Amino acid sequence: MARDLRLLFVLLVLSAAALVPPPAVAASASAGPAKVPLALYYESLCPYCSRFIVNRLAGIFDDGLIDIVDLLLVPYGNAHVREPNNTINCQHGPYECILNNVEACAIDAWPDLNVHFGFINCVEDLVMNNKQEEWESCFKKQNLDPKPVMECYGSEHGQKLSLEYGKQTDALVPPHKYVPWVVVDGEPLYDDYENFEAYVCKAYKGHPPKACQELSRQYPIVQQVVKASNGVSYDSFDLEELDDNVDGEIKMVGADGN
Repeated sequence: MARDLRLLFVLLVLSAAALVPPPAVAASASAGPAKVPLALYYESLCPYCSRFIVNRLAGIFDDGLIDIVDLLLVPYGNAHVREPNNTINCQHGPYECILNNVEACAIDAWPDLNVHFGFINCVEDLVMNNKQEEWESCFKKQNLDPKPVMECYGSEHGQKLSLEYGKQTDALVPPHKYVPWVVVDGEPLYDDYENFEAYVCKAYKGHPPKACQELSRQYPIVQQVVKASNGVSYDSFDLEELDDNVDGEIKMVGADGN
């Protein structure tokens, strides 16, 4: 009798275990749809880059789109490395190399996206207002300890960070043609980078967040164009036609070329 009860108990335990999914499956089921990779390749003193960061990209932290985005910032842009000493030359001169390195160090010092983006957004806002030499004020404005960045930038570690961002930028396929160079889900947006939110919303596989629903109502023609192909259309829209139908914000934008 006791042996029969033990056997029954074992069978019940095995049956219950069979109903529980493996940890990996359970984790996958609860994780939800993957976030959409969004990468910005830029340089600190590029006027188009600073305007994009401050006036457009920062908005995803306010409208909630950041919840479905995996954002990567790459501060290097059109710089290039000179051998044999791995000296980095920047498009807008030595001060741009300094700020590129400062922002690279900020990303390294504060991996939390909200923290390093807040600092970079502050610096780029100063750039927009021709006050870039006041960049150190952003430590106080963002309530951040300056020590990790001040020790990093201009050091061997800071140099390595900038060289690594250079390798990432040079490895782009297709190669970047100008900055800002915005890539959504692995594909560049070319001249249509200011409409990046529409591409993010289209690429997201889950239920559209409120920001995407509002975007669709505000710019229905953009959504129609994006939805016209299978998957996300990364070719530039017919912007002249769009200008005839929608608000003037949707237009051709300038960029810093090579």
